[in-house]
Amino acid sequence: MAKTPAPRDAVARFLADVAASNPPARTGAEPNRILFALDATASREPTWDMAMNLHAELFRAAADNSADPGDLAVQLVYYRGFEEFNASPWSTSPPDLLRRMTGVVCRGGLTQIQRVLAHALAEARAVRVKAAVFVGDACEEGHGQVTAAAGRLALFKVPFFVFQEGHDPRAARIFRDVARITGGAYAPFAPGSADQLRTLFGAVARYAARGRSGLREIEHRLARDMLTQLPR
Repeated sequence: MAKTPAPRDAVARFLADVAASNPPARTGAEPNRILFALDATASREPTWDMAMNLHAELFRAAADNSADPGDLAVQLVYYRGFEEFNASPWSTSPPDLLRRMTGVVCRGGLTQIQRVLAHALAEARAVRVKAAVFVGDACEEGHGQVTAAAGRLALFKVPFFVFQEGHDPRAARIFRDVARITGGAYAPFAPGSADQLRTLFGAVARYAARGRSGLREIEHRLARDMLTQLPR
C-alpha cells in the first residue's frame, strides 16, 4: 500500500506548484495577447458570421488604448463537428485573422469548453496571455469538469470573459462560474445583437491594453457590469 504523504510534504508540493504556475513575464517587445475562442457548432453560424464582421474591433480598441498599434496579438480558437478543435498561430494582423475566420464552416457537434480552457492553460505556460474571450450559447459538459479546468487556469491569472448568446440557464451558471474562478467576467447578449457584441469585444481589448481603467471609460451598461465582476 502506498504511503500517504505527510501534510507538510503535501503543502510543500502545493506551494511549489503555485510558484511554478507564475505566467511568463511580459517583456517590452511582446504584444498583449487575447485568446479569442468561438463555438463553431451548427447552431452558431449566425453568431460566427457576426463575430467575423466584428473581429477588427479587438484590434481597433486595443490600438486606441496603446502607443503601439501592433501591441495586440490574437489567437483564434474554435471547435466544431466530432471533436474537431483548432487554434491558429498568434497574429497581430486583423486581415490575417479575418482570412482564417472566413475559411471556417460551422458544423454540428458537442461543446468543448473544457478543451478550450485546457488549451488556454497550455498557452499560458508558454507565453503571457492577458485575457481570453469565449462566445457561445450552450455547455453540454459537466459542471464539475469545466470548473475544475477553470481552477487550473486560474493559477496562471488568465481572466476569461464569457459572452453568452441567449438565455440557457444551465450554461449561464457554468459560464458565470468560469468567469468568477478565473477572475474574468460574464455577460449575456441578445441573439443577433451586433452592437452588444461589438461593445463586449471592445471592452476586452481595452482591458488587455489598460486593465480596469480601460473599462471605466466605456459608457455602456455591459462594460460597467463587467467591471463590477472583476477582482480588485
